[in-house]
Amino acid sequence: MNEATVAGATRAVWGVGALLQASSDALWARFGPVAVRGELSGLSRAASGHWYFSLKDEGGAPALLRCAMFRRAAMLVNFTPADGQRVEVRGRLDLYAARGELQLVAEAMQRVGQGALYEEFLRLRARLEALGLFDAARKRPIPAHPRRVGVVTSRSAAALHDVLTALARRAPHVEVVIYPCLVQGAEAPASIVAALAEAALRREVDTLLLVRGGGSLEDLWAFNDERVVRTVAASPLPLLCGVGHESDVTLADLAADLRAPTPTAAAELAAPAREELLFNLGALEQRLRRAPLRRVQSEAQGLDRRAVALGQPARTLAAQRERLQATGHRLALALGPALQGRTQQLARNAQRLAAQGRLQLERANSKLHQLAARVQSLDPRRVLGRGYAWVEAESGRAITQAAGLVVGQPIRAVWADGSARARVTALEPGADPGDGTHRAAGDDPPTPTAKRADAAA
Repeated sequence: MNEATVAGATRAVWGVGALLQASSDALWARFGPVAVRGELSGLSRAASGHWYFSLKDEGGAPALLRCAMFRRAAMLVNFTPADGQRVEVRGRLDLYAARGELQLVAEAMQRVGQGALYEEFLRLRARLEALGLFDAARKRPIPAHPRRVGVVTSRSAAALHDVLTALARRAPHVEVVIYPCLVQGAEAPASIVAALAEAALRREVDTLLLVRGGGSLEDLWAFNDERVVRTVAASPLPLLCGVGHESDVTLADLAADLRAPTPTAAAELAAPAREELLFNLGALEQRLRRAPLRRVQSEAQGLDRRAVALGQPARTLAAQRERLQATGHRLALALGPALQGRTQQLARNAQRLAAQGRLQLERANSKLHQLAARVQSLDPRRVLGRGYAWVEAESGRAITQAAGLVVGQPIRAVWADGSARARVTALEPGADPGDGTHRAAGDDPPTPTAKRADAAA
C-alpha cells in the first residue's frame, strides 16, 4: 500500500460533529428551503419562546419529522397552533447535533385545514353534544366535604402523584381509593371504562376523579373515545375530570360533572383545604361564643328600661285609674240614651204582643164554640131522642140497608132510652132511602133503621 492510499484512508475517518456538520451542509445544498405539509403533533412552547413539535402524514402513516421554530419566527405566526391541525411549514432541513436527529428548522407556518384526527374529534363532539351528553342541566354538584375520594388513572402516571400530593397537603383526613387503568394506547378506552364501572359498582367513594397528565392529541385520544365519554356521562357517582394541561380539552371533560384544568386542580376542587375548614370552624366558634353574650347584654338593657318604667308605680297606677274613669264616664254617656230607647221599645212590643194574644184567643174560643155546636148537632143520641132507632149486627157493625140482612139473622136495636135484641123474620122491599120520602121538612137526617122485625124475647 503506497502513501497516497494511506493518506486517503486517513482523510475518510470523520469526527461525529464534523460528519453531522458535513451532512447538514449537504442537506442544505441538496434541498435548500423546503415546504412541508402535515399534521401537528406534540406541540410544546418553551419558556424561551421557542416552539418544538412534530409533523406527520395524514391517515396514520408512521412518518414523523421533528421540527423547531425559534422565537423570532414563532412571533410571526398569525394563529394559535394546536395538535391535530394541518399546517404548511417552510424552513430548512438540518441535523440536530446533540441527538444526531434530522429536524426541520421552521421559518414560517400557515394553517391549511384541520388534521384528520382533529376533524374526527369535532365530528364526534358534535354528535355526542346533539345527544345531550354535555348538557349543563344533567351535571351534578361535587360534594363539598367528601369522606373518601376515588382516583381513576394509571399507577405509574405522574398525575396520580400530583393528586395524592395535593390531597395529602390540603385534606389529609380524606381517604383515597385508586382504581388503576391504562390511560394511553389502543387498550386504554376499555381499561378506563372497566375502572369506572368498578367504582360505580363498589359505591365506596363520594367523588370520583378521572385524571391524566398532558400530551398530544394522540396521547389523550383515549379520553375522546365514545365508550369512555358515555360511561363518564352515565356515572352514578359525581365525577370530576382533570386530563392534560389547561389548554387540553377532551370529550370526557365535557361529559363530566366538573372539569379541572389539571390533575392537581382536580384534587383541589374535590376536597376543600383543611386549614380553610379549620379557620371557618374557628370563626363559627367565636360567633357561637359571642352570641350568648350579646343576648345577655340585650336582655340586661331591656330589664334596665323596664326597671326605669316601674320606678314610680304610684304615678303609673294613677294614670291608669284616670284612663279607666274617663272610659267609664264615656260608656255611661253613650249607653244611657241607648238603654232608655231600648226599654221603651220593649214596652211597646210587649203591649202589641198582649193585644195580639187576646185577639187570637178570642178567635180561637169562637171557633171552638162553633165546632162544639157542630159536634153536638151530629151526635147520634140526639137523633135517637126524636124516636129513631139504631140497628146493628151482633158484631156491633151498623146496618144501614135492608139488602144486607138475611132471614133469621140476629140484630140489636138501640133507642134513646134502651136497646132490644131481635131476629129478622121477613124482608119487605121499600122506597129508596135516598129519595127523601122517609124525612119530613126540618127533620135531622135519619139514622139507619131495620125493617119489620120480631122481638126475640
